[in-house]
Amino acid sequence: MSDAWPALPYDAWRATCTTLHMWTQIVGKVRLALAPHVNHWWQVPLYVGARGLTTTAIPYGDSSFEMEFDFIDHVLAIRTCDGESRIVKLEPKSVAAFHAEVMAALESLGLAVRIWTVPQEVDDPIPFDKDTVHAAYEREPVERFWRVTRSVDAVLKQFRGGFVGKVSPVHFFWGSFDLCVTRFSGRRAPPMPKADKVTQEAYSHEVISVGWWPGDPTTSNPAFYAYASPEPAGFGDARVLPAAAFYDRDAGQFRLKYEDVRTAASPRQALLDFCQSTYEAAATRANWTRAELER
Repeated sequence: MSDAWPALPYDAWRATCTTLHMWTQIVGKVRLALAPHVNHWWQVPLYVGARGLTTTAIPYGDSSFEMEFDFIDHVLAIRTCDGESRIVKLEPKSVAAFHAEVMAALESLGLAVRIWTVPQEVDDPIPFDKDTVHAAYEREPVERFWRVTRSVDAVLKQFRGGFVGKVSPVHFFWGSFDLCVTRFSGRRAPPMPKADKVTQEAYSHEVISVGWWPGDPTTSNPAFYAYASPEPAGFGDARVLPAAAFYDRDAGQFRLKYEDVRTAASPRQALLDFCQSTYEAAATRANWTRAELER
């Protein structure tokens, strides 16, 4: 497989992307229902594995199991620590059908789990068990999405290694359908009494995050993003790299279109420059103790 970063226009795979998003939410909610709570909801995301996106091991009593979206063979593989496994094919089928197959597979393995079936972080959500609207699945764009995701994952992991303070794993949030990494100053953030509990937990401490998402119905351009919470004064006026990056004042974050990275002389270097320059812009203005936090 080529190491070139492929084109991934959102509109060309919108239907498949929407279906896959709902499928990842089903699997993610299984992990959410069973995994012990970790600060900032770190028990929730999926992770980039060798073949796709995985839950990693989920504890279940005295045993454990893993659920992996395999984008090479196009299956959802469910494997237990006892050597048993079940396969759910990734092919054109409704979200409702996928949900039923996943729950049946888990039950056949003796894994009893109940999830909240309403999707999160989407407009006009349809409960999984009633969603017969979203049923598209094309292999080719999913494979391109997977190639982009693993390339971005490698760069974000390299960027993560330059920080010795508290830092998140590089993880895939199935709610917002994006891959990101977050650095922490070590200081608590101002309270957010009007925010919901999920947001309060996510932003309980000062953070600088950078990530990538493949687009959605409201933002059809796949893009990288970087933001600080709370945002320091002057952050949006900073000059960052590469030159194609820009500050979106409505969103309160820097953005860099995926196409500008993909077509750069070195996509890896373009993304690293974006990660580092936006981090420095935020950390300097927020008076982080950079000498103690950076390698």
